[in-house]
Amino acid sequence: MRFAPDRGTAKRFAVAVCAGALAGCASLPPPAPPQAPVTAVEAPFSIGGRISARRGDAAVAGAFTWRHDGQHDSIELSTPLGQILAKLDGDAHDVTVHLSDGRVESGPTWSALTEKAFGVTIPVDGLASWIRALPQPIAQYSVERDDSGRVSLLRQDGWEVVYAYADNAAPRPFRVTLRYPGAEPIEVRVVVDRWQ
Repeated sequence: MRFAPDRGTAKRFAVAVCAGALAGCASLPPPAPPQAPVTAVEAPFSIGGRISARRGDAAVAGAFTWRHDGQHDSIELSTPLGQILAKLDGDAHDVTVHLSDGRVESGPTWSALTEKAFGVTIPVDGLASWIRALPQPIAQYSVERDDSGRVSLLRQDGWEVVYAYADNAAPRPFRVTLRYPGAEPIEVRVVVDRWQ
């Protein structure tokens, strides 16, 4: 003799199976969020080269070495003969510069500190991304590319950044020119002689 459950029993059985399945899912821990990719600002680098910055009559120029590690930067600015002009050190919240005349200046941002120490803004926080032809994370930007697909012009935070490459195969720019418009426009030129 075969047992044939009535319609009500089958329905209750289906509801019980679904409820059990949902309860099992609810007891599972939520999946781990995917690991965030390393952003341009976090990726470390070490470079050396030459830099000049000008706004009106205020100007600074020299050779530099720059070590960027996560959110922290250390920069040495020196004369062509190797005499240290300034040592800058800091992060997004606290920056200090030791000048060759013994003065020590500090400020809350790179822009404020370089303006105070040299009379011209050098946007080190933005330059940490821009030196690699990358936009800063989050902030809006626009780019133009060359025939090889590399960034030739980047606009972000009011700055216009123009790139020059050593040849058609070079993956990174060797010269970066930044311009900021205004009553007294700012121009910063960086030539990178070595990457590490």
